[in-house]
Amino acid sequence: MKREEMLDGLRRSPKVDVCIIGGGINGISVFRELALQGLNVLLVEKHDYCSGASSALSRMVHGGLRYLENGEFKLVQESLVERDRLLRNAPHYVAPLPTTVPVFDIFSGLGNGIVRFLGLSRRPSRRGAVAIKAGLSIYDFLTRKRALMPRHQFRGRRTTLAKWPALNPAIKSSATYFDAWVSHPERLGIELLQDGLLAGAIALNYAELRRGEGGRYQVDDQIGGVSAAVEPALIINATGGWIDVANQILFSPEARPAPLMGGTKGSHLIIDNAELRDALADHMIYYENEDGRICILFPYLGKVLVGSTDIRVDDPETVRCEADERDYILQSLAFVLPDIAVRPEQIVFQFSGVRPLPASADSFTGRIPRDHFCTVLELSKDGPPVLCMIGGKWTTFRSFGELAADMALERLGRRRHVATTDRPIGGGRAFPVNIPVWLAQAATGKGLSGGRMAELFARYGTDAEGIADFIAAGSDAALPHAGYSTRELQFLIRDEAVEHLDDLLLRRATLAVSGELSLDMMDAALDLLTQEKHWTPAHRTRERDRFLSLLNERHGVDEDMLSARNEPRSTECETTAKSG
Repeated sequence: MKREEMLDGLRRSPKVDVCIIGGGINGISVFRELALQGLNVLLVEKHDYCSGASSALSRMVHGGLRYLENGEFKLVQESLVERDRLLRNAPHYVAPLPTTVPVFDIFSGLGNGIVRFLGLSRRPSRRGAVAIKAGLSIYDFLTRKRALMPRHQFRGRRTTLAKWPALNPAIKSSATYFDAWVSHPERLGIELLQDGLLAGAIALNYAELRRGEGGRYQVDDQIGGVSAAVEPALIINATGGWIDVANQILFSPEARPAPLMGGTKGSHLIIDNAELRDALADHMIYYENEDGRICILFPYLGKVLVGSTDIRVDDPETVRCEADERDYILQSLAFVLPDIAVRPEQIVFQFSGVRPLPASADSFTGRIPRDHFCTVLELSKDGPPVLCMIGGKWTTFRSFGELAADMALERLGRRRHVATTDRPIGGGRAFPVNIPVWLAQAATGKGLSGGRMAELFARYGTDAEGIADFIAAGSDAALPHAGYSTRELQFLIRDEAVEHLDDLLLRRATLAVSGELSLDMMDAALDLLTQEKHWTPAHRTRERDRFLSLLNERHGVDEDMLSARNEPRSTECETTAKSG
């Protein structure tokens, strides 16, 4: 269904079993869970899907090694189980990531680790080999029955520096274990959303749920400027760092609950530095800065991702990577890889997101629990209850959505019919064992080269075949300086609820985060979007200004940087389009 059809359906039938507010990864997860059980579900997202914290994660899919020292064994075990499920259910986006921990001491951190484990506030300290060995042994023990990846191993100083010669020579040893990473987190969210839509549920981005007179609710569409009444039996508040903000809208002033959230922000940089990328030897370096804070550094889409910070925030709407955070991250890099210089112009993208942590008075952000739970609040005798999803980390979105869905089903007197534990996601369905054979067969009769088909497969998994069919069905042309084409972007615009240029270039595609976006590419995509949406020249100008402002303010990318990337480069897409 298109946007207008969904709104029209709501006007004709305003009663829904569940209205979910918040289209981040957790909101989409519970949306999918409930839709697959046959419930009449509506999801309302104020901005775009996965445009908040769900697009600002560290791109790690992990158990949370450092949570062990906080005593969060249950969370680590659940995270490891969900990590392994994602490796099976979404192999097109989630892959193993060898992770190496530089070790600078032997016994350091044992005292502080015991104090933290007992729940007493204490600043982090350097973790020595004994503490790291203990944590990795627990990691291996928790995954012993699945054994999808190798057990950890230690290397001595000489062997470590032979493999990673750029590491700080003060190291004593290193430890290597395996976690995982996600290449296209926002796209994975879209595929989960499509599962729910195909089951008959309704979802709207750029829409808000508002409380009107007499406790009634309405959905306001920001795109078309229209509204529709809605009568939910249950509301799920899945807005993450915005939960308290959303509760101010849902509850009357006299009934508003106490604050539930106490989020912190994490900022990351994407760096284009070949020396830095090569120094990693395809590993993530999971290291401690000099203040004891954990930082990460790993190859990402041809560049290097490095982060992060952990700073309390009051207003999630204004979160961005500040200059002092950039300095902190670059200082941490200089500590672990002292001989590699990173110039300011090599920072091609930056992002910051709010971790949706529960309210806490702990003076040290690293001590705030990372676990998730749900709490149900009663609006009034006549209004629907509100189920609030508190906390959570990206890796556990499926189990968190399952928890919230089961609570909702129990509240509504309904039963679960479909499990998602082993359900493949989107392009992870029918994932081939022999990828080259699959690519050759999928490209047959479409007029696409093997290289172009491989590009599509890397972006969409097995869903690439349907996209290739769409591309082959019309006249296609390469877009400037990027491995994308007009037909490919048309497919995304028409099929994936694209309403603004940032939806397309920041979340449906990876052009911006990978540092590949040029000014020519941006304008070509904008022309295509203008044509598809039938925008006026004035609307196009406003959209261009909006996007450039967002890139500059939130991601540290200005128009001059985009102009500098206008130099042509050869791509499979360009070659295919020219030969076709």
